[in-house]
Amino acid sequence: MPDTNSLKSDQNDCVMPVRSANPIRARSLIRDNLEKQAGCLNLIHSRMPNIKVFSGTSHPDLAQRIVDRLGIDLGKVVTKKFSNLETCVEIGESVRGEDVYIVQSGSGEINDNLMELLIMINACKIASASRVTAVIPCFPYARQDKKDKLPGGEEKDENKAKLAKKNYDWKFRSRAPISAKLVANMLSVAGADHIITMDLHASQIQGFFDIPVDNLYAEPAVLKWIKENIPEWKNSIIVSPDAGGAKRVTSIADRLNVEFALIHKERKKANEVASMVLVGDVKDKIAILVDDMADTCGTIVHAADRLVEAGATKVYAILTHGIFSGPAISRINNACFEAVVVTNTIPQDGHMRDCPKIQCIDVSMMFAEAVRRTHNGESVSYLFSNVPY
Repeated sequence: MPDTNSLKSDQNDCVMPVRSANPIRARSLIRDNLEKQAGCLNLIHSRMPNIKVFSGTSHPDLAQRIVDRLGIDLGKVVTKKFSNLETCVEIGESVRGEDVYIVQSGSGEINDNLMELLIMINACKIASASRVTAVIPCFPYARQDKKDKLPGGEEKDENKAKLAKKNYDWKFRSRAPISAKLVANMLSVAGADHIITMDLHASQIQGFFDIPVDNLYAEPAVLKWIKENIPEWKNSIIVSPDAGGAKRVTSIADRLNVEFALIHKERKKANEVASMVLVGDVKDKIAILVDDMADTCGTIVHAADRLVEAGATKVYAILTHGIFSGPAISRINNACFEAVVVTNTIPQDGHMRDCPKIQCIDVSMMFAEAVRRTHNGESVSYLFSNVPY
C-alpha cells in the first residue's frame, strides 16, 4: 500500500510534461508548473518592477548624484524645443512595467520646466510604466497656496486697504489664484502616481493632492552642518525671519538645545518688506537665520541688519531653497552674513561663483534614499530626522 503523504507530495511537485496530444494544453501545463515553481518570486516581481530614473533639464547634476548613490544609470531621454518653442520629449528606452522616477526641480525657466515634467510624466504613463513618481526638490508655485492678498487695484489705495482690513473680509474678496493647487491638479492629470519633494512652503500643499506626497525635510542636514561648521553653536540662537517659520526654528532649537527668536515682518507688497520687529534676545549670541526659501533676499538681509543692531555677534543664514533672483547676490555680498547656506534642490554653482559667502549642502543622498525606500516599499519616515550618509 503506497504512502498517502508521499502521493500528495508527488502530486504537488512541479513536473514538466514531456508529451501531450494537445500542444496548447502542453504549453498551459508548462506555464502552470513554472509559475508554481517560481512561487513568491513571481509575486515579488509583479509588485516591484525594475527602476528607471530620468532627469529633466532643470537640475541634471542632482539627478546624476541621485543615480550615482543608487548605483544605477540615468534613463535615456531627449528634450528639445520646436521653432515655435513647444517642448518635445522623447523617452529613449522602454518603461513598460517599470517603476519610473522623474527628477525635475522648480527652478530656472519654471514654466518651461513644469511643462517638460508634465510631458515626461504623461509620456511614461502612456508607455505603460507601472508607476510614475515625480521627484520635485523645489515645488513650483508653492508660495501661491492661499487667497490672502488684496486685488491689485486695491493694494495701491491705502484707504480701501484699511477699510477692507477693518471689515475683516479682505481675504475673501481677493482675486488671487491658488496656483499651487492648480499645479497639483496638473501633475495628477498628467499621470503622476506619487510626489517626492522637500520643505514645501506650506505643508498643507500635501492636501492639494489625491495621490501620496512625501515631503522630506532639510532639517537633519542643517543640524549636521551647524554642528560641523559653527564651533560656538552652543552659544547660538535660531531665528525665524517671519512668524510663519516659527515651527521650523523651534524644532531645530529643541534638537540643538538652544533658544529661538522670531522676527515679525509686514509687507507693503510682494518682495518688499515694510517693517520688522524682533521678538527674543540675541545679544552676544550667534544668530542663525533659518527659512525655507530666499528669492530676492530682501527679508533675510533686513533681518540680519536687525539682528546686528540687537547685539548679535555673528549672523548665519540657512535656507533650503536658494532661488536668488534679481538683486539677491549683490544684497548678500553687501550684507553682514558670515555665510549663507543653501541646499542643492536648486542649482547653485553659478551663485557660488558670484558670491563667496554662499555655501551648499548636498541633499542628494536624502532623495536617493527616499527613492530606494519607495521602490522597495519601505517607510521613508526615517529620513525626517536622520541623514542617510
